[in-house]
Formats: sequence, structure tokens, C-alpha cells
Amino acid sequence: MKLTDKVIVVTGAGGGMGKAIVSQLLERGAFVVGIDLSVDSMNGIQQPNFVAKAADVLNEERVSEIFAEVHQEQGKIDGLVNALGIAQAQTPIEEVSLDQWHRLMNINATSLFITCKQAVKYMKPKNKGSIITIASISAVRPRPGLQSYIASKGAAESFSRAMAIELAPHSIRVNTIHPGPADTNMLGQFTGEKGDNSAMKNDVFKQSVPLGELIQPEDIASAVVYLLSDNARMVTGATLHVDGGRGL
Repeated sequence: MKLTDKVIVVTGAGGGMGKAIVSQLLERGAFVVGIDLSVDSMNGIQQPNFVAKAADVLNEERVSEIFAEVHQEQGKIDGLVNALGIAQAQTPIEEVSLDQWHRLMNINATSLFITCKQAVKYMKPKNKGSIITIASISAVRPRPGLQSYIASKGAAESFSRAMAIELAPHSIRVNTIHPGPADTNMLGQFTGEKGDNSAMKNDVFKQSVPLGELIQPEDIASAVVYLLSDNARMVTGATLHVDGGRGL
């Protein structure tokens, strides 16, 4: 599953899952452009085939500027990985503010519209491309108190499926990955806990995974590599569960 000479944009590249994705893409020979709120969050990625760009992905003008720069400098954009996302602390719906709802929907769903819109502009003329969105297994196996987060991830999956059928005539593939409980800093945010949260991870989340382990960022990255590669050339509109059986 080589990605040699492919130019791939990754949002949320400074997060735990984003960094794992970037690392595996680079190992497979891709040229990667990472986008996150600050370049500092991506300082640990020291590779000649990696470029860090700072942006608020809800700023359409800035996102458009970045994609134009990438296309001008590299001559193409082969792939987009939407790895950016935020969590919701378990909260009864009557205690969720409208601002909290909008923030979750904007970052987890509206941002996809903005990044995909820009990527497609450069993929269509080439009649080739691959777009992957990291959603969540909670979209199909919800947990109480996460209604706004789950709605945003459900929107991400539906949007991806709609894009898959729309872009199929242009040979642009669009797929979604549903991670199960992943061993990242984001996990503790679902319960509002802070710190290492080792006990919470074992008691609350690990026990919910039939295979008995938390999903590692590298597990998600491996799935991303597959979906971006030519090995998945006939895979589009799919949702790949990387969840240890949580979705069963």
C-alpha cells in the first residue's frame, strides 16, 4: 500500500490521531500537508516531505488559500483526510447550550463542507482523488449524554456518502472511518475527566470493546493508508469500523 508521490492534506494533524496518520502517510512515501490551529502543535513532525499550515478550518478564505498554495507548489492534490474533531462531555440535552451545539456541529461537520469543497476543485480536473473523514462509532452505537457530538458525527457520515455518489463520475472516492474508543487525550473529554485517566479508560471504555483493548491511533492510521491507496480503488461510500467490535 504505497503512497509514493501522492500529495495528501490532513486536518487536525497536531492531535494524537492526526500525528499517527501523518506519520504512516510519510512512511508510505506521501507528501503531506498538515493543517491545525497552530504550527506549534505539529513541531514534532520533522520530515522533508511534510509542511505544516496554521488555520481555523471554519475560515473558508484561509482554507481556500492553503489548498491553492498546495496545488501551486505540488501541482496536484491526491487526498484529503479530515481528522479534526472535538468531543462532548456527557451532558443531558436540557443542559446543553445552543452555543455548544453549534460548536460541535461546526467543527465536526461544517468544517468537512469547507475542506471537501476546496479539495474537489483540484481533484475534479484530474479525475482522481480520495477523501476520508474520521467520524465515530457512536454515530451507530450511541452513548447517553453525547447527543450533540453523535449528531455531528452522523452528519459527517451522511455527508460523506452523499459526496461519494456525487463524485463517483469523477473517480473521486469518499469514505468514512468509525473509530471505537481510542487511546488519545480526547477520550477523557467525554466524561469531563482530566489527567491520565487510566482507571477511567479501563473501567468505562475498554470494557465496552469486545476485543478487550482501546483502539490505538496507529490502528486508525493503517485504515487511512488503505483507503488512500490504490488497493482500495473500488471502495467508495463505505464506512470502515475500526472499533474492536464496539459497533456490534
